[in-house]
Amino acid sequence: MEMTMIIDTFWVLVAAVLVFFMNLGFASLEAGMARSKNTVNILSKNFIVFAVSSLGFMLLGWGLMFGGDNGFIGTEHLFILGSSDVSFYNDTLTSNVPFWGKFFFQLVFCGTAATIVSGAVAERIKYVSFILFSFVLTLIIYPIVGHWVWGGGWLSDLGFLDFAGDTVVHSLGGWAALAGALILGPRIGKYGKDGKPKAIPGHNMSLAVIGLFVLWLGWFGFNPGSTMSFQNPSDVMHILMTTNTSAIMAVLTSTITSWIFIGKPDLGMTINGCLAGLVAITGGCAYISVVDSLIIGAMAGVLVVVLVLFFDRIHVDDPVGATSVHLGCGVFGTICVGLFAQEGATTLSAVNGLFYGGGWGLLGIQLVGILSVGAFVFVSTYIFWWILKKTVGIRVSREEEIAGLDIGEHGNFAYPDFVQAVENIDYDLEEKQSEKLDDMPVLETNPVQERAQSSLIKKVEIICKESRLEALKSAMASIGITGMTVSHVLGYGVQKGKLEYYRGAPVEANLLPKVQVDIVVGSVPVSTVVAAAKKVLYTGHIGDGKIFIYDVENAIKVRTGEEGQDALQGEE
Repeated sequence: MEMTMIIDTFWVLVAAVLVFFMNLGFASLEAGMARSKNTVNILSKNFIVFAVSSLGFMLLGWGLMFGGDNGFIGTEHLFILGSSDVSFYNDTLTSNVPFWGKFFFQLVFCGTAATIVSGAVAERIKYVSFILFSFVLTLIIYPIVGHWVWGGGWLSDLGFLDFAGDTVVHSLGGWAALAGALILGPRIGKYGKDGKPKAIPGHNMSLAVIGLFVLWLGWFGFNPGSTMSFQNPSDVMHILMTTNTSAIMAVLTSTITSWIFIGKPDLGMTINGCLAGLVAITGGCAYISVVDSLIIGAMAGVLVVVLVLFFDRIHVDDPVGATSVHLGCGVFGTICVGLFAQEGATTLSAVNGLFYGGGWGLLGIQLVGILSVGAFVFVSTYIFWWILKKTVGIRVSREEEIAGLDIGEHGNFAYPDFVQAVENIDYDLEEKQSEKLDDMPVLETNPVQERAQSSLIKKVEIICKESRLEALKSAMASIGITGMTVSHVLGYGVQKGKLEYYRGAPVEANLLPKVQVDIVVGSVPVSTVVAAAKKVLYTGHIGDGKIFIYDVENAIKVRTGEEGQDALQGEE
């Protein structure tokens, strides 16, 4: 008996550590698939969400989840912190693992559910609001659902099956994420005037892939570790294989599907495809054969691509695809248990699904579980998001979102030694430049002087904010400017850089990233170029930029040898 306890405890320890390691995977994946200006914020959220969820689950969550066999919620021995007697929980889940070992294993699952939400609300959520939401989710909402399924609640009594958390963890996190994304609304620049979604690429796909492989590794603790015992090694290895098999098939089918739908084998879709396969098999990994895990993974890979495109089109802005992966494939995986469950697949599988002669019974129970959990989690989290919105607020200001949450929410950058890339998003597309134009200084021009200089070639050099580049390009095209040179530059003037801190100490003023646009004009009057530029750049605040005008002695087109104004005409 003592050796059994040692083996099982060691196995639960290893599995729990692997699941904990998934926090790094979520952080890396989310940071890589978001823009560099939000990296510090995303990493901070993934740090603090585990701390907050740990506290919530320790204070009350465990008790609500496992405190007795009340159908709806735990009611006995709710407060474990500081209690010298936890013998009430000796037989909870398993009697072969000490209490705190069982607690930690369930804790890392609770933390995973909260982390899922982070990706869907990324790049516009207030830090404090995310902390408060995560605390309530793991203190009350997650434990209630966990009690229904794993704590002896009504769904468990009904015969609902969710071996490692398709419903309890993944779709629960997905419902909460969907509610948050709907309340928050899409990121600035995600949708154009026509309502069509625009791509907002992640800044580091290498980091995203590293995150994916960390998550894939962690799943080998997530699913096999849910046995909480190593007394049947064949069960553990079976679960390991169904988990991996579903993932590899989803990688292949998501790649092929994105190739067909998008025209290219999109890496982001492949990443989401792998996660989709892992999620889809989580609920049934102990009840389904390896052959059927091939089928489930293949379908999940197709489903996730369709869902990503679907959510984009209905204006649910989810930067990492959390709703498609965890909600969509969590629900799908729960249904698959009712279809593919096979008695005897492991020693843990005692019921047949629809495809193996079990009739509609199990499938019906699975659907009841999906609907009840979905309704409870979506409604409760939507209400709490709404309360946060009306009290502390849930979305950062427009200025903070455009500049990036790193500096606005945390006061530092993830990459202080690098110039950030210019984003191809015209943030002010919807609010036209008429804003404050009445106060704009009028450019005084001398018509006689303008005509006298009309034969000269001029260079107009414009220094402006990166976020205004697209608007400036459009304005230049509208007045007939066909060519310009754009450079990344760093500026330091009246603004004195941005105040930044690292570990509480102020950093010396940094140069601000700007763009320099050089335009050589001949036939288009300089005053027209300047007026158009001022119209799109002017706000009346410090940082609108500067315009410099230079004489150009000559221009030579290399291909044709044309000089002067002739060199400025036609295609290059």
